[in-house]
Amino acid sequence: MVEELNVQRPRTAALVSADLLDVAQLPGLVDTALATFGRLDILVNNASSFYPTPVGEITPQAFDDLFGTNVRAPLFLAQAAAPALRRAEGLIVNLVDIHGTRPLKRHPVYSSAKAALHMLTQALARELGPEVRVNGVAPGPVMWPEGPMDPELQHRILDRTALKRMGSAVDIARAVLFFAAEAPYVTGQILAVDGGRSVGGY
Repeated sequence: MVEELNVQRPRTAALVSADLLDVAQLPGLVDTALATFGRLDILVNNASSFYPTPVGEITPQAFDDLFGTNVRAPLFLAQAAAPALRRAEGLIVNLVDIHGTRPLKRHPVYSSAKAALHMLTQALARELGPEVRVNGVAPGPVMWPEGPMDPELQHRILDRTALKRMGSAVDIARAVLFFAAEAPYVTGQILAVDGGRSVGGY
């Protein structure tokens, strides 16, 4: 993928990896971006763990993983990136979830973590303004979880959206682009990109 992007626009893409649960590795991601491109304009916190944790089966390991990827990593990445983003008058976009405000059955830890990320988005907007804007995108049914999923359940989920269909990763990318390019006076906001599921009969 990196090679394909660089064919289209030379020297515009680079691939770096890190364990996001290891906070000590996170400043290195920012340092590499700065060394590669000379500046940092936007941080998109998109990585996330997602799986059920029914009450009675919740483990400390699952709690640490779900809160680690969905809250801890975005917080410490934002902290590491803040100086560079301030210089660039940049932007942070957190991928939240509609289930951060309406809990998903059998997913109390995940839903709680996304609720925390929702609040973190608003808190960072206050902390990092006026130089840095911080917003969130809350996807609805855009991609199904990996592994088998009941087709009837998929149908019921889509039937509860106002648009009666799935979205796509492109819909989410367009929302991020909106915040980056078309919304210079918007910060601390969460945009639901959910086909109207949050208003269409949850």
